[in-house]
Amino acid sequence: MRLHGTVTTPKALSSAQRERMFDLMRAHFDNVAREQFEYDLYEKQWVIVLCDRQNGEIQGFSTLLLLNACCQGIPVKAVFSGDTIVHRDYWGEPELAGVWGNFVLSLINSHDGSKFYWFLISKGYRTYKFLPVYFHCFYPRHDQPTPSFESELIATLATSKFGAAYVPEEGVIRFNQPKDHLRPQFATVSDLRSNDPHVSFFLERNPGYRNGDELACIAELSEENLQPIAKRICNRVARQATTQFSS
Repeated sequence: MRLHGTVTTPKALSSAQRERMFDLMRAHFDNVAREQFEYDLYEKQWVIVLCDRQNGEIQGFSTLLLLNACCQGIPVKAVFSGDTIVHRDYWGEPELAGVWGNFVLSLINSHDGSKFYWFLISKGYRTYKFLPVYFHCFYPRHDQPTPSFESELIATLATSKFGAAYVPEEGVIRFNQPKDHLRPQFATVSDLRSNDPHVSFFLERNPGYRNGDELACIAELSEENLQPIAKRICNRVARQATTQFSS
């Protein structure tokens, strides 16, 4: 594993770290505005920072915000993932998934008894693919309709966070003003990928992804809902952190 991930707060980041994060966004997305990047960053409570183990340079990050909602009379907490990017040279590294998973599980344990969900908005099929890879149950999905509770929860979270930009009949968030979107070389879907039912579903449900439209998704956050690969990655990252701390 070439990356090492830590969880910090936006205010704890240095100006050089923020500049590197902004550069990563601009390298992978078009129409990235500095003001919007800073606003989105400081709105969040936590940032997962991924650094190269050899030289310490930031090669990825993901921002997180804890939301509170009520759906059908049931109080819910949702972990919202904001700007997330990993340098292309490090795609396939499991560190982000492991650090993210362990941090989220610690949040769940500190709010004993609360119902937790991951609120994910996706403007790229690679992001959407995190759901079937790491979770048993998630929505929306190609092989079953979204149940009433989950459908209402998606609408509640998306409307609360994005207001009128959420289009309920489509399940997407579409902004009136220009929005950052993947550069063409990262948005292109190969023939092999397009045969994946999850990718095909994402493209069907979010045809405007190239323009920055976001598909609103949720997955219940619980150990029972994690796929075996997610548990293995979380355990591996936790063991590494323990070994580094003890040494």
